[in-house]
Amino acid sequence: RFPKTNVLYCWPALVYSEDIPGLSSAVERVIYANKELFFDQPTANGTLLHSLVSASQAFVLQPLTAPLALPTFTLPYYEGFNRYGSKLWLGIYRRDEQFSVSFLKDICQLCLQTRLGQLCTTPWKSLIIKGIDLADRSLWDVVLRRHRINVRHAANELNWQVEDHCAHGLALKHELVRYFNEEDIRTYQLCFAIKTQPKTGLFGSIVVRRHFDNLTQTGLHAEQYEILHTHDFNPNNKDFISFRKKVNRDNLPWYLAQLCDYFYELQSAPALPSPPEETASVTTASPATAPLYQCQRCLTVYDEAYGDEARSIAPGTPFTSLAAYCCPT
Repeated sequence: RFPKTNVLYCWPALVYSEDIPGLSSAVERVIYANKELFFDQPTANGTLLHSLVSASQAFVLQPLTAPLALPTFTLPYYEGFNRYGSKLWLGIYRRDEQFSVSFLKDICQLCLQTRLGQLCTTPWKSLIIKGIDLADRSLWDVVLRRHRINVRHAANELNWQVEDHCAHGLALKHELVRYFNEEDIRTYQLCFAIKTQPKTGLFGSIVVRRHFDNLTQTGLHAEQYEILHTHDFNPNNKDFISFRKKVNRDNLPWYLAQLCDYFYELQSAPALPSPPEETASVTTASPATAPLYQCQRCLTVYDEAYGDEARSIAPGTPFTSLAAYCCPT
């Protein structure tokens, strides 16, 4: 993505993982050396960038035989000790987005001691240390204890992006996260970005963008926001849809909660299993019950199977064939 724009360019070759840092550095050098062509230029030419970078440094590439297909976005949980294979990776997140120099020195020293060659960062300003041997976990626990590092934050606090050195955006993030915690709002599979300045390179499935309205009666600008989301809630998508405009700060948490509800309605509608079809019950008509011939005074019953020996009526004689019948009792 060219700086200060939403212009995307797909590199026309496959790059080996170990060459990604070097290629990224070369792209950055070329862009800053040619700001008039690539920096804050809506008409930036990706093919020209590719040719300039390729001329400046050679990389081992493979041909791109099919268009890039992005997988379904799932937000990873970048914190704590996590096992993969026979190794561990450790994610470290700081609520104030600051890491003390002494802590970073201890991390680097331990990496040297245990022969770990890479420290990684994430868009959420967390650190990732990969390849930790299971036997070395206790050494990392010592560093975490020494610097009082908490690695058990709530997941909905890790999926926010805020501009660098932006106290206003960071304070707003903490305010919104606190509301989500109090109201027990589900944010799984969603990530958020808070943009207080134009043309900042943040991405998210939901974006809170600050803007100023007209002057109020007191002569001050009203602090208002626009809430946007990508059409499929995939943060890799740049096709934004405006959900609400001119939202006051006090109402911002409530509208964000409504948008979260809307996202899960879209997710659950096609996935819920259909209720089982009701099988029409077939009612079998019971055979007609033979009429009961019973005396209304003594309740003696005339049973056609037995007849009435006292009245000389043979067994099997239908009651309807009797001209006159009187209960023997």
